[in-house]
Amino acid sequence: MTGLAERKAAARKAALARRKAAHEAGLRGRSSFLSEVLAGYRGVPLAGYMPIRSEISPLPAMEEAAAHGPVGVPVIQGAGLPLKFSRWEPGCAMTEGPFGAQVPAVEDYFTPEIVIVPLVAFDRRGGRLGYGGGFYDRTLELLRAHGPVLAVGFAYAAQEADELPLEPTDQPLDMIVTEQGILPL
Repeated sequence: MTGLAERKAAARKAALARRKAAHEAGLRGRSSFLSEVLAGYRGVPLAGYMPIRSEISPLPAMEEAAAHGPVGVPVIQGAGLPLKFSRWEPGCAMTEGPFGAQVPAVEDYFTPEIVIVPLVAFDRRGGRLGYGGGFYDRTLELLRAHGPVLAVGFAYAAQEADELPLEPTDQPLDMIVTEQGILPL
């Protein structure tokens, strides 16, 4: 591994441990601040995500947003490819997708203008670390090439890092929301 790759791996390991501890402490479902942000964008096409492992759940905020406009979740198309987003609504039929994330059983793709981004770690400059597959980096780059997109990182406050080992291809977040509040960048 290169020095950067080793630093990223160490940062991921530490952040995943902090996230797991926050999740196990019962901080699940704390999406009120995310709902507050999304309320200012009623009807704007939005992509959330189906939480896996110890990720903080955006589902209550997604359910509220679905009453006002299209909401979707990511569908992995393959290694090295950007994500596509398929329409989701509360109670829709789901099936297991790659990495254990649930995806809508009926594919109905659309382009979101807001993307709620799951993450492993974040910093106050809008930097983020994901799982290392680059899916969100490729996706945000593609979406931003076609117009404005609001990338909202959603995480437990415990996932914050003072500094992250980032690369030029890492796409920045526009906003970070935690169970404790909306963080200024």
